Amino acid sequence: MGEKETEMLALFLSSSTYPALSSLSRSVTLDLARRTTLSALTMSMNLRTHAFAGNPLKSKTPKSTDPFSPTSAFESLKALIPVIPNQPTVSPDFKVLPFSKGRPLVFSSGGDATTTPIWHLGWISLADCKVLLASCGADLREDSLVYLGPKVEEDLVYWAVDLDEDDGVVSELGGRKLCFVELRTLMVAADWADQHAMDELAIAGHARALLEWHNVSRFCGSCGGVTVPREAGRRKQCSNETCKKRVYPRVDPVVIMLVIDRENDRALLSRQSRFVPRMWSCLAGFIEPGESLEEAVRRETWEETGIEVGEVVYHSSQPWPVGPSSMPCQLMVGFFAYAKTVDINVDKEELEDAQWHCREDVKKALDVAEYRKAQRTAAAKIEQMCKGVERSQSLSTDFNLESGELAPMFIPGPFAIAHHLISAWVDQAPGNVQPKQQAGVSLSSL
Repeated sequence: MGEKETEMLALFLSSSTYPALSSLSRSVTLDLARRTTLSALTMSMNLRTHAFAGNPLKSKTPKSTDPFSPTSAFESLKALIPVIPNQPTVSPDFKVLPFSKGRPLVFSSGGDATTTPIWHLGWISLADCKVLLASCGADLREDSLVYLGPKVEEDLVYWAVDLDEDDGVVSELGGRKLCFVELRTLMVAADWADQHAMDELAIAGHARALLEWHNVSRFCGSCGGVTVPREAGRRKQCSNETCKKRVYPRVDPVVIMLVIDRENDRALLSRQSRFVPRMWSCLAGFIEPGESLEEAVRRETWEETGIEVGEVVYHSSQPWPVGPSSMPCQLMVGFFAYAKTVDINVDKEELEDAQWHCREDVKKALDVAEYRKAQRTAAAKIEQMCKGVERSQSLSTDFNLESGELAPMFIPGPFAIAHHLISAWVDQAPGNVQPKQQAGVSLSSL
């Protein structure tokens, strides 16, 4: 894929065997009908929460005595595994989402000349999971699985498992039109007008974050001992009897801010060297120990651009489980930051460039980028992957002007919090920016 062809992905970066498939057939039909009805809606109307937020399996954790709780479900799992494939019918039942190298298993449905394909998570049964693990030379053990959460109304508990992908697994899954797909690609291809699609994206993001955390926390940071899963994979513990340190999933907080020049009605946008040409986004940076959120906003803005910030207004936050495996889940905390000075002094070690952009130019950039077309193109790509067909996609035309020329700039897409910070500023009256999802909270003006 060439530089121009990667621009569509960059918009979003800043930024029976398999009985689950047959059980989804009716819901897929309903999804298609609903998706057709909703396709005309705009992205801002349909994002009830940010991408990767709103996980339906995480609304609340059942009490330990509840059969759907991590503790009870894990005990049931231990009893079932030894008797597979002759296990009795149980309540609740279990479904497993396989991952390989951070990529969830999916399948695609519904694509034809008039409709866009829709991807779905490739849930499998415990028996199928045992077969897949065996093909990788591994046994199915209760500590192989990570608890994701229940759907009580469906009498199901959901788990995730990490597989070593090999030719046998690829061949087996390919024959069933399933494949492992990068979470970023699924993010691009998910239909933001379809709440079910956004729910599945959130589940996949949560599962990837947990599995990648397990992979990078194999040893105790205190004594170097091997860590072992506890509480159905929701935490780990050092196996050294003299240590027994508890380890919990890691979250890395990041501030991301749109710096605003009220007097001149401008916003500060920046470019990093890793960005594709013409993409501009918000400033962002990790929070340091002993630092408040508003302090991090001011420090990062000053360090990267030399601009002093006064008032800081909270907008919203977004989990971001598509970073490197060393940081399996970042939490993006979004702010509007109001500039006290306007002279830019770019730190070239951090940024390639930073510039003030007027409201009209930013609005044009948002209007030009065809985010819906990019989503459809990515969905078609996943369908081809699941069919085992390699097909080159030319994506650069998604961001051309009507004349066919390249757009002078573009903004991250609707699955990045940067998009919503920028679009909220564009849509509001000059000098009066409030977040769309909730009232702004001014943290400090010192």
